Amino acid sequence: MNDQHSYRATILPVIEGVNRPLWSVMIPTYNCAEYLRETLASVLAQDPGSDVMQIEVVDDYSTKDDPEAVVQELGQGRVSFYRQPQNVGYIKNFETCLQRSRGKLIHLLHSDDHVRDSFYHKMQTAFEKHPEIGAAFCRHICMDERGNWNFISALIETESCVLSNWLERIAVKNYLQTPTIVVRREVYEKLGGFDRRIKSWGEDWEMWVRIAANYPVWFEVEPLAVYRDNRLGSLTNQSMRTGKNVQDIRLAAEICKSYLPQSKAKKLSRQAREFWAIYALGDSEKLISIGDLSGALAQIREALRCRLSFRVIKRLIRVFI
Repeated sequence: MNDQHSYRATILPVIEGVNRPLWSVMIPTYNCAEYLRETLASVLAQDPGSDVMQIEVVDDYSTKDDPEAVVQELGQGRVSFYRQPQNVGYIKNFETCLQRSRGKLIHLLHSDDHVRDSFYHKMQTAFEKHPEIGAAFCRHICMDERGNWNFISALIETESCVLSNWLERIAVKNYLQTPTIVVRREVYEKLGGFDRRIKSWGEDWEMWVRIAANYPVWFEVEPLAVYRDNRLGSLTNQSMRTGKNVQDIRLAAEICKSYLPQSKAKKLSRQAREFWAIYALGDSEKLISIGDLSGALAQIREALRCRLSFRVIKRLIRVFI
């Protein structure tokens, strides 16, 4: 894990003299125009104006649909559009979003997710009241491909607050999804972009752990973001069939270990690997349910490589019952 900075894009400061709005809502997209309309509508409904908020869609050279047409239809000139000259992959597309952002607060909003009323107001209030925080996130609603709500994420605290012991908590499991979190641009400038070694799953979790190791983080108790779990048709699901996603999360756990206090790093990393092993075994059940036995076996194999413990074995037994 030497020279980790070489695996992260350097996020350069905004050039002096360029107009700096408070917000940059950066929307990465790829072959996802069917959902983009809902995403943009949720942002535009809270739009404070171009002087306060940059809104831009960054397309990773979509080939199956036309996100620019959606931007023109809904944005009416208010929303900027940038198209990659070729497909660069989602990590580099995220990097482009960060590089092109001009605001002091960055919200990466995937083009199949959306925000609820008051998201930007409540996030802005948190940063204004707590200038020491590097990021703020809220609870989220998880929905399926058709927009049906499945569940609301865990209540981490009973009241909105700056989290205590957050690094030790986030280092064990990922409590949030990307559309829920807002990060100061200066944080990305200091810490760099998402880790390019993690190619299919876990790049977001590694980033949130990295931020927690360097900055206080705010938690908003209200579920103000909606995350679409469409893994059955996503890159993550393709990697599930080979177990590559669990290999990546194991790598992410090893990277995160280096951010932890030395006295607790080994224990917390072991707990993280156990959590992700059990998570992978849950995915193996889903794959079995749709008849993908090869994918299920790949998940089981990589789960056991991730962590072999009593809890993992107990969960494995449930897969076959």
